[in-house]
Amino acid sequence: MKKQWYVKLFENYAERYDQEAFTQGTKGECDFIERELNYDKSRRIIDIGCGTGRHTIELAKRGYSVTGIDLSEAQLRRAREKAEMENVVVEFLRHDARKLPFAGEFDVAIMLCDGAFPLMETDEMNFEILESATKALKSPGKLIFTSLNGLYPLFRLVSSSREPGATQEDVDEPRSQFDLMTMRERYVMTYIDDDGREQQVEANERYYLPCEITWLLKSLGYKKIDILGATLGAFSREEELTPEHFEMLVVAEK
Repeated sequence: MKKQWYVKLFENYAERYDQEAFTQGTKGECDFIERELNYDKSRRIIDIGCGTGRHTIELAKRGYSVTGIDLSEAQLRRAREKAEMENVVVEFLRHDARKLPFAGEFDVAIMLCDGAFPLMETDEMNFEILESATKALKSPGKLIFTSLNGLYPLFRLVSSSREPGATQEDVDEPRSQFDLMTMRERYVMTYIDDDGREQQVEANERYYLPCEITWLLKSLGYKKIDILGATLGAFSREEELTPEHFEMLVVAEK
């Protein structure tokens, strides 16, 4: 059976992952999470799709009880090594985000920088992640996650069609990767693994419109849903979502 693209990607991409530009905003992102928790260190946190544990470890260093969950044993191995180097105690467990074995155990669930959601091959699988995260939460509980912003590719399509001198080929070109009917982008991702070898995976990611996220979360019983613009390393409730944001930041309370 062919491996899912995200499984192959993270088999040998832990140290290189930690060097990527999009992973450098950890402290600012954790500042936001702390504000959402009102700095209450009694709150239990689950980090779903924790990867190499950058948010998990940073929050643990600040005194929070955090459990990190990931599908990749290689990523978790790196996370445990980092936690030991930082001299913090963190529980890292290997689980499928769609089938978490928790029920009403956590005050807050976080899924940041495409941590599991929305990397799945189908909408049903992505919904199972939200459903599983919700089940893991106490009531009241809070879910904080980022998602690819569906307004972003739509904005690019409209903008390219309005450029002076644009041909039909120019307008159609993005659709070779982005499917308007499914809101999915398919592309070949080239990266260097931890052994220094060039690798490729055929990525398949789902962009969500804000109204879709709202509907999904309401169907899971969330009463308060805020959807914000996401600037890596500088999450803020003051940042309104626009079509120019590549990702959106979602804060939902049940």
